[in-house]
Order: sequence, then C-alpha cells, then structure tokens
Amino acid sequence: MTENPIVEISHIYKSYSRGGRRIPVLEDITFNIRRGEFLALMGPSGSGKSTLLNLIAGIDDADSGEITVGGINISGLSESELAAWRANHVGFIFQFYNLIPVLTAFENVELPLHLTGLSRSERRSHVELALKVVNLAERMDHYPGQLSGGEQQRVAIARAIVTDPEILVADEPTGDLDRVSAEEILGLMGRLNRESGKTIIMVTHDPRAAKKAGNMKFLDKGVLSNAHPETPA
Repeated sequence: MTENPIVEISHIYKSYSRGGRRIPVLEDITFNIRRGEFLALMGPSGSGKSTLLNLIAGIDDADSGEITVGGINISGLSESELAAWRANHVGFIFQFYNLIPVLTAFENVELPLHLTGLSRSERRSHVELALKVVNLAERMDHYPGQLSGGEQQRVAIARAIVTDPEILVADEPTGDLDRVSAEEILGLMGRLNRESGKTIIMVTHDPRAAKKAGNMKFLDKGVLSNAHPETPA
C-alpha cells in the first residue's frame, strides 16, 4: 500500500429534506483514503455511512465540499460524465448481490463490459479471468437461482472487478450471508486487497467484518472519527 491518496474528501456536507425540514446527514467530513487501503466505515443505522460511500462512488452528490478520486474532482462532473467515470473506475458490491436472475453467472459478470469498447472475445477473456479469481469458473453457466448466497456474492465480486476498477465500494457485503459464507467473502476481499492492490471501501455494522480491514473509521450522527464512539478517550 502506497502513502499517496486515491480518494481525497474535503469539507463534505450532505443533508436531505423531509417534511419541509433539513435533515443533516454528513457534517464537514474531511479525510483521505490511501491507494491500496482496505477501509471499513462503521456506525449505527442512520449515521451516514452508506451516504458517504455513495458520494465517494459518484452515485450521489454533496451539498458542498469536494471529492477527488484518482486525481479527478468528481464533484464537478455532469451526470453523463459521472456515469462514464463510474463505469471505468468503480466496482460495486452490494448486500443483496443485484444479480439478474435470467442471466447466467457469465452474463451477469459480462454486463459492465458492454459499456466498454472490448470485442466479444476480449469480453469473454475478462469474464473468465474474473470468475477464476473468485473460484467460480466451473459455475459460469449457472443461473443465480442455482447458486448459494455465498456463490452469488462471489459472482457479484467478479462483476465488480471485471473492468479492473481503481476502487471497490462494498455496502454491507456480508449482511445477507451466514457466518461461513461471510468469512469466505471477507477472505476473498482481503486477497483482492493484498494480492491485487485493490482499494476497498466497505460499509459494515459487523465488528468481525470490520476487523478484516486494515483501517476503520466511525460515523456517528454525521461526524467522522478514527475511534469507536463507545471507546473511552
């Protein structure tokens, strides 16, 4: 892991309107994420951790402040520019996999590559490699309904890495899995971080999952800290 940051977050504020009232979600968030870091974002429900993850991934926009990823200030990009940027730089891992049930594992993993200029044979090569990385090469022709929860999440991880993105963002990636499958997925993410140098930002409420990351930050009522809020000073 190198010391130069891949993500620079500067004075981010985010709020939502509800019933005519402004509900603050993130308050003056400033920190960097180093290239090759495995970061866990923790905090109680409603603390703003998923909102922060969405801001880093370019899915949502802040009220004010700047986020720079890989030297690109994504805060200043248009919607179409953000969509193109996400397709090339960010891999997404979700709690509920978000696989399309009528597509095979191969076809689900191939989906992001249709946004690239790769040929059919090049796409096949990329998909086969990604499925090999997650140890599912022999299951590529199976549909999601024919796979266990852990296998479906591995397909989702293969889909996330198939474009070789700069960062992986994971929102409660083990939240729908049993403990054995969760350990398997966390082990896979750890290997992607250590062996492939992937920068991973993971939202989790599970301390066991967070311990697999190399660094932890905590959000509570929209305020960020390096120490768990229940830890005495």
